[in-house]
Amino acid sequence: MLRGIARNREPGLHFAGHFLGISWDRVEPQETRLSLDAGPHLAGADGELHIGALAMLADFALANCMRAILEPHQRLATVSMTLELTDAPRTGRLEAHGRFHGFIREGKGRIGKSEVLVVSKEKPVCVGTGAFMALDPPADVKLHPVPHRKRSDPEVSLPPEKELSDEERRVLEQADAALGDPHPSFIERFWGCVPHRTAHGASCKMPNGPHIGNRVGHAQGGVLLGLAASTAACALPSTWRLSSLSGWYLRPGQGAALSARSTVVHHGRLTGVVRTEVSDPEGATVIEVMTTHAHR
Repeated sequence: MLRGIARNREPGLHFAGHFLGISWDRVEPQETRLSLDAGPHLAGADGELHIGALAMLADFALANCMRAILEPHQRLATVSMTLELTDAPRTGRLEAHGRFHGFIREGKGRIGKSEVLVVSKEKPVCVGTGAFMALDPPADVKLHPVPHRKRSDPEVSLPPEKELSDEERRVLEQADAALGDPHPSFIERFWGCVPHRTAHGASCKMPNGPHIGNRVGHAQGGVLLGLAASTAACALPSTWRLSSLSGWYLRPGQGAALSARSTVVHHGRLTGVVRTEVSDPEGATVIEVMTTHAHR
């Protein structure tokens, strides 16, 4: 946690990305290779890399093979994202290979398309696609180039807790509260991504803030997709496994908390389909997600 806070003091990325410990192994125009180690701080209750962390890794790989050809001051807003999962365990070191396929139109607000393959121990974990819109940052936000930290870079010095800013202290206090909770997954409790069953599916209310924010202060796209996927999985018994997720982003994730509501739309003998809507405090939809599930 302190390492993520220390790295976040260098402008260009955000705390959520540093918390994952992503290594920027290769970043070139049209192609990107990133990796992370699925340590216990990133594990879900099942012991595997949390689906939100996987979605963040995939999101980074999809976007950064495109970002490498943009102007440094520009940002990318996620338009849509799809991941197809395999049965390979999400453990150990995961590598994400992103490839850019071009823009569908030019000019302001142009939309680019890319694909990603995530592997662990040379076994495919998921394949996916993403669409991102190139935008200028908000008028009151100055964006800096993303620092491409590698696993081999020198370690940063951890800041003394007494020297933390108010925002950094709030993040650390949230982590302390998560560590003191008996829930088996630290990242689920830290993010507040702990859904519960309802009469027709499942729901979850996740606090918003710098612990899950992107470079302009909105909830990071991969975290949003992970919130929806976790809630959708909770809507079905534990004998079902998430097999794919597709999300369409409608507006930025803003406000004090984001609420996910999942409804089972198909419950067959071998396959299930769940629809999930994530909304802001005003009730406006932030992302619509459809997931498919396979009976174990």
